[in-house]
Amino acid sequence: MTWTPTDYDPYDFANRRHIGPSPDEMRLMLQAVGAPDLDALIAETVPGSIRQGTALDWAPLAEHELLARMRGVAAKNRVMASLIGQGYHGTVTPPVIQRNILENPAWYTAYTPYQPEIAQGRLEALLNYQTMVADLTGLPIANASLLDEATAAAEAMAMAERVAKSKARAFFVDEGCHPQTIAVIRTRALPLGIEVLVGPANSLEASRVFGAIFQYPGTYGELRDFTPEIEALHAAGAIAVVATDLLALCLLKEPGAMGADIAVGSSQRFGVPMGFGGPHAAFFSCRDEFKRAMPGRIVGVSIDAKGNKAYRLALQTREQHIRREKATSNVCTAQALLAVMASFYAVFHGPRGLRAIAEKLHLRTVGLADLLRKEGAKVQPGAFFDTITVEVGVGQAGILAAAEQRGINLRKVGRDRVGISLDETTDDGVIARLLDAFGISEPASPATQPGVPEALLRRTEYLTHPVFHMNRAESEMMRYMRRLSDRDLALDRAMIPLGSCTMKLNAAAEMMPVTWPEFGSLHPFAPAHQAAGYAEVIEDLSEKLCQITGYDAFSMQPNSGAQGEYAGLLTIAAFHRARGEERDICLIPVSAHGTNPASAQMAGMKVVVVKSAPNGDIDIEDFRAKAEAAGSRLAACMITYPSTHGVFEETVREICGITHEFGGQVYIDGANMNAMVGLVRPGSIGGDVSHLNLHKTFAIPHGGGGPGMGPIGVKSHLAPYLPGHPETGGAEGPVSAAPYGSASILLISWAYCLMMGGAGLTQATKVAILNANYIAARLKGAYPVLFMGNRGRVAHECILDPRAFAEVGITVDDIAKRLIDNGFHAPTMSWPVAGTLMVEPTESETKAELDRFITAMLAIRAEIADVAEGRMPKDNNPLKHAPHTVEDLVAEWDRPYSREQGCFPPASFRVDKYWPPVGRVDNVWGDRNLTCTCPPVESYAEAAE
Repeated sequence: MTWTPTDYDPYDFANRRHIGPSPDEMRLMLQAVGAPDLDALIAETVPGSIRQGTALDWAPLAEHELLARMRGVAAKNRVMASLIGQGYHGTVTPPVIQRNILENPAWYTAYTPYQPEIAQGRLEALLNYQTMVADLTGLPIANASLLDEATAAAEAMAMAERVAKSKARAFFVDEGCHPQTIAVIRTRALPLGIEVLVGPANSLEASRVFGAIFQYPGTYGELRDFTPEIEALHAAGAIAVVATDLLALCLLKEPGAMGADIAVGSSQRFGVPMGFGGPHAAFFSCRDEFKRAMPGRIVGVSIDAKGNKAYRLALQTREQHIRREKATSNVCTAQALLAVMASFYAVFHGPRGLRAIAEKLHLRTVGLADLLRKEGAKVQPGAFFDTITVEVGVGQAGILAAAEQRGINLRKVGRDRVGISLDETTDDGVIARLLDAFGISEPASPATQPGVPEALLRRTEYLTHPVFHMNRAESEMMRYMRRLSDRDLALDRAMIPLGSCTMKLNAAAEMMPVTWPEFGSLHPFAPAHQAAGYAEVIEDLSEKLCQITGYDAFSMQPNSGAQGEYAGLLTIAAFHRARGEERDICLIPVSAHGTNPASAQMAGMKVVVVKSAPNGDIDIEDFRAKAEAAGSRLAACMITYPSTHGVFEETVREICGITHEFGGQVYIDGANMNAMVGLVRPGSIGGDVSHLNLHKTFAIPHGGGGPGMGPIGVKSHLAPYLPGHPETGGAEGPVSAAPYGSASILLISWAYCLMMGGAGLTQATKVAILNANYIAARLKGAYPVLFMGNRGRVAHECILDPRAFAEVGITVDDIAKRLIDNGFHAPTMSWPVAGTLMVEPTESETKAELDRFITAMLAIRAEIADVAEGRMPKDNNPLKHAPHTVEDLVAEWDRPYSREQGCFPPASFRVDKYWPPVGRVDNVWGDRNLTCTCPPVESYAEAAE
């Protein structure tokens, strides 16, 4: 027998691990779609006129090679005891949270909880977060997180303008706010025409402003009661915002007790690593009367079809995709995974544990300050929580260098002071090294009395709900986390075929480096030479993204897709402003993502909506007419490519050409980049700027609603106008608190690019298109498929149209809930076309999983036929009762279909069946009876009766 060596490469990550269908499966799928091979399918799908001429050319790494490369890069970062503060602190992540939440795909691969029946676990964890924030800030309503503290402060300013009775056009900012917060507020204020007044709190003239923000504790540590300033603001019809620290509030008088209307801040120090800037969950709470003006997502309590308690996203009418250019915010990404971590940190420690951590930290800081004063140093302020400044005169550089030599980073304050912020990780060894840098050999003992005036000590209880008082044995904590994750349906259980959301594999090897201390423990404002590893990651990832997109430069600062849109439009506005041109009109197709018009409005632009043609494409004649009408005022157009309808429009170059003809810039939304990588470069077909959703195309997991990253690529003429930052320079203002946004998760996308290689990324795009066309081909006889291209192909997603079934009472909601019984998350509902389903399978799904989804959709179609043909009542059938719970299975059964049909439809797993914990959630009841913090335990007992 002749021996033939195998050509199988088990280390080919792209084709053996990331891409789902095997070569044999692809051949069968191509037969189903009627294409001879994959390249022929792509030729029928992507217009040849826009195809890129050169291939992506870097070689791939195997998983073990990637991890070795990452270890080498991590070693270039220098982990220090960073006592810089300024809103970022060392923290201890309890191992049970790191392993069971942060490193657990049941938590990090979930999608935003828009289908509440399959998200009860993470919704409960986020409700715990809201309760924690509401309790600690002393304000009754909290949302389920924003992007970072500076963004939350800017959102608070915008909200204050909306709700204030004062008609003033200025906003006061306490000079004690963190510098990055002041800078992001200025960025937000400029295009909105808001005057920002920065000064000491006692210089506030309440009659001149519609609102003010105070930092508590201040960036340099100062503690003061802002009650008099807040009273003055209220007397003038203005709004008071307090930026604060949750750990400090375990000891200090809460903002609500001072009369604050809004409180904001970061929950990072509740167990979330610094990660060179993120991701971290920002908190936002407010008075009850302002809840409908609050940005972000709010988790509320409602009931299901049986009257049982059920959680859901509340007040959904505020979502930006509904309000569009009238939206109060473009926030579409929360930091859900990090909010979940922070909430579990509070559950893990409970109120006594949190107070103990806060007390120990504070008393250690007081002891340090006392010893420094004893040794002759001038220490400020008089009252503080964990931060002090020490006057060192001309010795500033020497002290900073001596501290760094001893493994400690201090904050440079002015020319003659250093700032010291202690944290949960600061131990006796760190204090001893710190004192040695000051030439002090005497040890510092923690104080026995607080360094806070009696009037500023907290007098109210917090975290009184039983969830914060559970047995904290690790066995109980681990089981609570497991119970919650079991209530959810995430990507580790099944395909999540959400159109435009690209729920692809988040490979374990890509995720592992994120929790390494060399990446997780760096302060975002650490000296640049201590972050050489991060610099290498950011530089190489930027180069690869430039090669992929055809752009010349990238900013990694935006930490969500919507923030990328906003940053891109600000970059365009700055470009026009530098040329002395007053341009303020932005053309946006009616099919655009809802964040597009909201971002344009925030950037100070006027939105002009462009019609769609009958085939779903942009109406080119309407586009030209509106560009001509705008004339010299045309600032930009915003288009999504391939289109939101899932088609490569043939007229894209013409649209770009018209925009440039009238002096505008072309913004190409990168939400659908998964159909373009390796095939089409947006920067080569007329785009001037694009954001990339790294949490879609480049494998960062969605985390139950965040984290995300939305870096922007620009052509060279726009590069000088990219976002700057107070810590790193740059002419333009920042859009995020940290210079590189949520830097630690850039590691995931870099790892993805390295392991896939250029050819692997291109193959992934092709298979994503194959998978979508396979679903469209298999289902188009049962469901009409909207908006196919000129040659009958869809891009990476397809729109199924069940609207005709409304005649027999079946809605898109019914189909979505019935898919839960089959063990699937529903596709994107009613967007971009109301009443339809947009399906995106991604390249990671195997043929078997695609076939299971197709089986589910065909079975649902047969059930619809039963209703249409009179075999099932319109109001009493499997679709109307979906989803079915275990309670349904064991309860009295009086339905005209069997228990088996209801609970075990053809695509569901028998052994590994997913059971939703609640029946269909009543959204209307929840909005009428809004509850956004943990309800008392008794209410659960009442619901069960």
